[in-house]
Amino acid sequence: MSEQKISVAANPAVPSAPKRRVDPLAIVVRFQSLIGLVLVAIGGVIFSPRRHGEILFLNPDNIANIVRAVSETGIIAIGMTFVIITAGIDLSVGAVLGLSSVVTASMMISGGFGLIPTILAVVVMGIVFGMIQGTISTRFRLEPFIVTLAGLQAARGLALIVSGNQYINISYGDGPGLAPPVFAVLGERLFDNTVPVATIVFIIFAAIATLVLNTTRFGRYVYAVGGNERAARISGVPVSMVKISVYAITGFASAIAGIVHAGQFNFGSANDGMGYELTAIAAVVIGGTSLFGGAGSMVGTVAGTIMLGALANILQLNNITPATQLLATAAIIVLAAVLQSLVRRREGLGR
Repeated sequence: MSEQKISVAANPAVPSAPKRRVDPLAIVVRFQSLIGLVLVAIGGVIFSPRRHGEILFLNPDNIANIVRAVSETGIIAIGMTFVIITAGIDLSVGAVLGLSSVVTASMMISGGFGLIPTILAVVVMGIVFGMIQGTISTRFRLEPFIVTLAGLQAARGLALIVSGNQYINISYGDGPGLAPPVFAVLGERLFDNTVPVATIVFIIFAAIATLVLNTTRFGRYVYAVGGNERAARISGVPVSMVKISVYAITGFASAIAGIVHAGQFNFGSANDGMGYELTAIAAVVIGGTSLFGGAGSMVGTVAGTIMLGALANILQLNNITPATQLLATAAIIVLAAVLQSLVRRREGLGR
C-alpha cells in the first residue's frame, strides 16, 4: 500500500482533462441578441432620416415610442422564455391578451368593478387558463403546439362572447359606466414625460423573472426539464409541476399585457393581440433561447425584444412597407434558428 502511495507521489504526470475548445460560433449565438441590438442601433444612426440636422432615430420621443411599442410583446416574451426553456411553446398568448383586455374593460365599464378587483380577477383568469393548458398537455402527453393552438381558439371565442364582437371603450371618471381615473396612468409617461408606464411594468416584470430563473430552485428545475426531461425526472425533479407552472406564468404574463393594453389604448377588443405570439417567440429565439430547450436567458429576451422594435422603427422611418418589414423579421428569425442548429451539431447534440 505504501509502495503504491510512493509510486503515485513520484509520478505526478496524472492525465489532465482535455481542454474544451472555444467555439466562436457558440459565443456569437450566446450573445446574438446583444450583438444584433448594437448592429441595429448603429444602422439606425446611419440610415435614419435627419430633420434640421437631428437624427430622428435618436430623438427622445422616438426612443420612448420604441420601448413603449415593445412593452406588451416584451412582457409576453418574458413568460414565453420559461416555456421555451422547457422545450415547450405557447401559441395562445396573443389571444389571452385580447381576452384579458376585453374582460378588463367589461368589468370596469359594464360591471362597475373597481381597479383592484378587476386586476385580480384578470390575473387569476390568465393563470388558470395557462394551468389548464399545461395540465392537459402534461397529463395526456399532448404536444404543446396542439394544446395551445386550441387554447388560442378558445380564448378568441371567449373574448368574442364577452365583448359581443364590439369594441368596449373605456372612459374615466366617477360613477356608473366609468373606469377609475388612476387606470389611465398606464397610457402615460413618467420622469419628465420620458419613460412610458408600460415600459416600467415590462422592466419590473423582466427583473423579477430574471431573479426567479437564475437564483431559485424553480429556475434550476426549468433548465433541467428542458435539458433532459428523463434525467430530471430520475433526479427527483417534479417535471409535471414545472411544466404546468411555466404555462401558468405565460398566462399571468398575457393577462398583465392585456391589462396594460386596455390602459394604453382605452378600449378592449377581441382582436387585440393578434400575431403577438409570433413576435414574442421571435424575440425569445433571437434572444438566444434554444428552441430545443435547456438554455436561454431573460437578458437575451429583453435585448431581442428591443432589437425587433428598433428594427421596425428604422424601417418605418425610412418608409419601408410593412411587407418588407415582415420579410426582414422572418429572415432574422430563420438566421437565429439556423445558428442555433449549427452550434448543436458542433456540440454533437444535433438531430
